[in-house]
Amino acid sequence: MPKIVVSGRGGCGKSTLVTLMAKELKEQGKTVLVVDSDESNLGLGTMLGFKPAEKTLMDYLGGKPAVMDKLMAQIKEEKNEHAEFFMENSDLNSLSPEFVKWNGDLALMQVGKIEHTMEGCACPMGAIARDFLNHLAVEEDQWVLIDTEAGVEHFGRGIVEGADSVLMVVDPSNDAVLLTEKAAKLTEEAGKNFAVVLNKVDGKTTSILEEMLTLKNITIKGILPYSSTLAHINLQGESLDMPSAIGELDKLITGIT
Repeated sequence: MPKIVVSGRGGCGKSTLVTLMAKELKEQGKTVLVVDSDESNLGLGTMLGFKPAEKTLMDYLGGKPAVMDKLMAQIKEEKNEHAEFFMENSDLNSLSPEFVKWNGDLALMQVGKIEHTMEGCACPMGAIARDFLNHLAVEEDQWVLIDTEAGVEHFGRGIVEGADSVLMVVDPSNDAVLLTEKAAKLTEEAGKNFAVVLNKVDGKTTSILEEMLTLKNITIKGILPYSSTLAHINLQGESLDMPSAIGELDKLITGIT
């Protein structure tokens, strides 16, 4: 089953959608790994309802300096700068509990976080995320949802290379539409499937977005209306649930498989 990169501008609701999809897939009897590849996001575990593992994937591989050393060695040796950190393929059952936390059939893995001022860029995190996904085998009834940082930098880092498709979250803003057009082109360039879900919309904004995206030949696979209840739950730092969205989530899940 699929490995899906969830993309979108800052604040569009990527983590919210990842959480709701992950919980719905779990209810359907699927096994789900949520990969937090956003170096700034701190709340995904709270949304899912359980804490992440003690270590990030970066920690497990020796920390940022060790990863940087390997990347620099590749460059100095004039090899492909896409260094390999995983020499063998793995599956969900073989992932170390040191960096993957399970809650029943739902798991959370953090790639890495910015922890210190002046520590440098997040490129090493992109490198290990790309290599991890490239070496991760997913069986039937297993899903991997990758929550990304805002914008399209993960395309440049090559994270999409190890995924099957990109799911773009579009909120009611012109910036989101422009970013979606850009992401659609990048996804096509990467040879992956592309899907769009509207989020935080009402009847009027849905119609406007449908018209704008249709003009750009972009098809909408799902629509999640704005929910003040969900916004309140998120503000309070509680685990997210949105029973009213189950129908749309089911439609979305069916549409991207």
